[in-house]
Amino acid sequence: MKNAGVIIIGAGAAGLMAAYELSKAGKQVMVLEARGRAGGRMYTLDDDLHTQLGAEFVHGDLPVTLQLLKEANIESIPASGEMWHSCDGKFSKNADQFEHWDLLMEKLNQLKNDISIGDFLQQEFGDEKYTTLREWVTRFVSGYDTADPFKASAFALRREWQSEDDEQHRVKGGYGRIISYLVNTSEQNGAQFYLNTVVKHIYWTHGQVEVVTSGNESFKAKQLIIALPLGVLKASPSEQASITISPSVGMCKEAIGQIGFGSVVKVLLQFKTAFWEDQSVTGVDLGDMGFILSDEAIPTWWTQRPLPSTLLTGWLGGPPVERKKHMSNDELLEEGLQSLSNIFNINPDKLKNDLVASHVVNWTTDPFTLGSYAYDTIESAEARKVLNTPINYTIYFAGEYLYDGPAMGTVEAALKSGLETAMKLID
Repeated sequence: MKNAGVIIIGAGAAGLMAAYELSKAGKQVMVLEARGRAGGRMYTLDDDLHTQLGAEFVHGDLPVTLQLLKEANIESIPASGEMWHSCDGKFSKNADQFEHWDLLMEKLNQLKNDISIGDFLQQEFGDEKYTTLREWVTRFVSGYDTADPFKASAFALRREWQSEDDEQHRVKGGYGRIISYLVNTSEQNGAQFYLNTVVKHIYWTHGQVEVVTSGNESFKAKQLIIALPLGVLKASPSEQASITISPSVGMCKEAIGQIGFGSVVKVLLQFKTAFWEDQSVTGVDLGDMGFILSDEAIPTWWTQRPLPSTLLTGWLGGPPVERKKHMSNDELLEEGLQSLSNIFNINPDKLKNDLVASHVVNWTTDPFTLGSYAYDTIESAEARKVLNTPINYTIYFAGEYLYDGPAMGTVEAALKSGLETAMKLID
């Protein structure tokens, strides 16, 4: 049996940030992580490209992330490039989906009672002349927010769209550098990390917690932080990552069900050449392409601009993933190649021959994630209040789904939640 002052379950961004702050404050911390690595949905490969299989961007000037980068002496670099659209084999930069956007925001600002964005679009923009707008907003909410439009809060999306920062960055060398910094610094401050440690049971009373693993190991502490992805907290008892808590925390279980959690598949393809920069291939100058949006099976792709690279990253998010989540990685790879073939009018066999490396990450079926990241439903605000309240000052929750602000679903959201949870224990 192992003892500490605080046990943290989950070594993703929230759990690592909590461990970092608590150990810095002199708390005795143990971190239990089911995977064989720390980082959770931050996953950087140790290759020449520092390939990001999970989180990739810093979405704007985000205070907690930028402060952490400063403390770790890690640089960020701009993620630039033009936004292109592909439809029926034609490329454009000024697609017509932004027509009526000002009216959309005007109507959203007039909304007094929250409803889903899907219902809002049907009520306010149901006419045929708004078809393109409805389709684009639906795809955007599904893709960017990985959300179900008929569950996603119109109020939350209004706040997100009003606060959008065009400045995007990447962490130089990848998010893996932040993981290493948080783990190493926490260990220097006395924190202990236990990888490949799958928690199955939590027994607790006021001021005392026992955590039992699948290997029947026992860990005890005075306080516990549950820093697991929302998908795992929502897991059914049959899922590998499911955890029983005794006595049960009924209100928290109900609140967990009231916050949305999306789905995502990421397809990363490295080619011999950046063929999309060859105007003789594409027929247009895509040399400064950052993103390209399409109607294909894998609809969204991006480059590493402004860095020179032969890597293309494909992204499929939201409800469409549910129809594909049980496909094999090989099948998803084929979908990605066929999507690029259709976008750029290149024979798929040629793309295969030019392929140097590929990675398919199905976060939705990953047993220790079971999805992408959180999105707000109409009930989420009240649910967060429940989950942000400690249970008898003994059990605390932390994670990106508990963040209340315009940067939902980001590493910033997870880091901030981990920081705020740590402060509750320190205070």
